[in-house]
Amino acid sequence: MSCAEGNSRVMVGREAPEFTASAFVNGGFKNIKLSDYRGKWVVLCFYPGDFTFV
Repeated sequence: MSCAEGNSRVMVGREAPEFTASAFVNGGFKNIKLSDYRGKWVVLCFYPGDFTFV
């Protein structure tokens, strides 16, 4: 995952900084951007070591 602004701070009530990430979608991995979901509800869930395909 990479952040467009190197020194961004996430704060309650403020817009989240733009980022890209690899996501598992419809049976495969693809790169997504937060801006792809502008105007929609988004839930970000990440948990290191969980949801792995072992």
